[in-house]
Amino acid sequence: MPSWRLVTGLGLGFVGSLIVMAGVGYALVGIPDENAAAESQNNVYYWGDGTQMVATGTGVNRQNLKIEKIPKAMQYAVISAENKSFYQDSGVDPMGIARALANMARGGQTQGGSTITQQFVKNTYLSQDQTLTRKFTEMFISLKVGTKLDKNEIMRGYLNTSYYGRGAYGIQAAAQTYYGKDAQDLTPSQCAVLAALLKGPTYYDPAGNADLDKTATEEANRARSEGRWRWILGEMHKDKHLTDADYQKAVSKYPVPQGRKATRGMNGQISYLVDTAKKYVLNHSDITEAKFDKGGYQIYTTFQKAKVDALSAAVKKIQKSRLKPETQEKDKYVQFGAASVVPNDGAIVALYGGDGYENGHFTNNADTSGVPVGSTWKPYVLAAAMQDGTYNSNGEGISPLSKYNGNDHLKVRRPDGSYYLNKDNSFFFQANESDHPWGYITLRKAMEQSINTPFVQLGVDVGMSKVRDMARSTGILEGSMAKDLNPSFAIGTSTPSAIRMADSYATFAASGKQVDPYSVTMVKSDGQELRGFTKPKSKQVMDSSIANNVTDVLENVIQNGTGQNAKALGRTAAGKTGTTDENKSAWFVGYTQQLATSVAMFRENPKDHRLLSMNGTAGTDSIHGGDIPTSVWTEYMMAALKGKNDPGFPDAIKIGKIHNEAGAPTPTPKPSITPSETPTESSSPSPSESTASPSPTESETCRFFCNDDGGTGPGGADGGASSSPTDSTSPGTGDVRGNGNAGANGSDGGGLFGGQAGQ
Repeated sequence: MPSWRLVTGLGLGFVGSLIVMAGVGYALVGIPDENAAAESQNNVYYWGDGTQMVATGTGVNRQNLKIEKIPKAMQYAVISAENKSFYQDSGVDPMGIARALANMARGGQTQGGSTITQQFVKNTYLSQDQTLTRKFTEMFISLKVGTKLDKNEIMRGYLNTSYYGRGAYGIQAAAQTYYGKDAQDLTPSQCAVLAALLKGPTYYDPAGNADLDKTATEEANRARSEGRWRWILGEMHKDKHLTDADYQKAVSKYPVPQGRKATRGMNGQISYLVDTAKKYVLNHSDITEAKFDKGGYQIYTTFQKAKVDALSAAVKKIQKSRLKPETQEKDKYVQFGAASVVPNDGAIVALYGGDGYENGHFTNNADTSGVPVGSTWKPYVLAAAMQDGTYNSNGEGISPLSKYNGNDHLKVRRPDGSYYLNKDNSFFFQANESDHPWGYITLRKAMEQSINTPFVQLGVDVGMSKVRDMARSTGILEGSMAKDLNPSFAIGTSTPSAIRMADSYATFAASGKQVDPYSVTMVKSDGQELRGFTKPKSKQVMDSSIANNVTDVLENVIQNGTGQNAKALGRTAAGKTGTTDENKSAWFVGYTQQLATSVAMFRENPKDHRLLSMNGTAGTDSIHGGDIPTSVWTEYMMAALKGKNDPGFPDAIKIGKIHNEAGAPTPTPKPSITPSETPTESSSPSPSESTASPSPTESETCRFFCNDDGGTGPGGADGGASSSPTDSTSPGTGDVRGNGNAGANGSDGGGLFGGQAGQ
């Protein structure tokens, strides 16, 4: 056993060492200089070819104010909200540091500075890294600052160096950014709003930051901001920093900040390219938004200027020729979002995010979710069926030539033989866009004419979880998928972004190889390349034969179906149209081997951002994916692929066995076939293949999503298919609705989310 003298000596030595280390640490650290931190640099973005795209920022985005120019109300707002003992404490919160150290010891992250002094130190001197070393350094510097600077100097430094969001550093920049005035002219109520931003501008800027975090919507941020604003004013009143009269005046009305403004160089599509690249950098590194906005980074992107310009020009050309918002009410508030991705690579080469920051449109339509994709979801149902089969095929993959009932107004059967019911226990009926009696048709034909009933029943037979897994494997994010896996899931209630839809279809183009989309190839700071920006790896997510068969079916959509406007591209291509509930959105997603591109069109209420119906838009009863979105897609792809060869697609090897829908009758042989079908299909259903109409006594409520793009007859240009369900060679009569330009007398689909009439 060691003697007590030895133990005592070691203990005293250890304590002495700590004292010496603390003294040395205290002596070595310096006091931060707020003026040295005032300078910021530009972030410079580069095109995919290495030429400069834009330099963002102003070079100096902070103006330090003397304490006399900072309203007392602003000083008291942060004291009441963050550090009530500011004028009494030493600048360090021992309990807060102890909690942070204990949290780190358990493997967690540290908390931020718990006193205003510590936060000032962190703003000006330290990195944002949450490490043990940084925490100890912060403590030493804060102690020194607390003894060397008076409280007014610390308060001034803190408010002059804090980040308030929107690129605004310091209280003067914040006052100008959010209220268009000098800091000294801020009211107590406005001061409380700016103080709330210090808790995290991503979540407390009432303008919203959904592009950085989908939970930071305008509505959610406004509620958070207003709640904290009210609480801060209450604390100021409680702490005797506001009189009763001043408090009542301040809390009487929330002072809404000004909206965002375009900064230098952030106009046109550049603003959305920068937005996408910035988000990618933040998501693939430990760089905080505040640190990133200080500047000094060089960001090398995948964007190709010629393709970006071509995509923007395509949108503008079709907009100008088809939409008249100045005179037509239904043409107002129409928006587009689009993205173009390289298959088997993932590089985002072009996107269209909206009308530009300079026009007040700050949401990146190419990289936000919220617009249902409609029938562009059907390829995932088909791919899942080919891969996993159905309960009727005992898990054996089925052929695209398998037949399902394509009639309108059908009950949807569960695998156990029962039917889906509405909440009132009446039968649920799935609607098509028209009441045409298709009878039993192949899945290939159903995809061609975008008929709902076969894919809804197929999705149930495969299992909606399998459909979800298939979509996810191609790159669709889980968070953008509809949570309710009811029958409507099969026909597009999910809301992926345009970028994700283009990247997902690129998986089919690449014969089943999926690569996550990326927009940044390299980031440099101080001449050094940062880690974390290597090109995503390609992975085989489905058998190539499945992907190639999906492509073969989608080629037919363009050649003989709802996507015939895309034939003007003049080269081998595949794609799918999509139209949703009440025409609130319309999509076309298509690809060649070289490029996959998605185009979304929708109307949005500018006040509450809810989707509006496009019935009547562009002078037509309804807008469908095969109309304007396909025209934009074709116009862009013609320019983007100009001079490129046409490699076609790999041959689609026959896959799976023909497993028809449960209860499907054996087809009667026919002597002729439909030109748009493969030779193994019968040309049209015989009367015995059709199902009887549901009893008129049954409920006709359509509880689920009932979208359909309708058929397109070659002879009818963009109009309806002929009266024969399989004869696509004669002019359209409107019995099956087409894309709305040349058919006649189409009929509405039924139900709550019913389809729209033909033209």
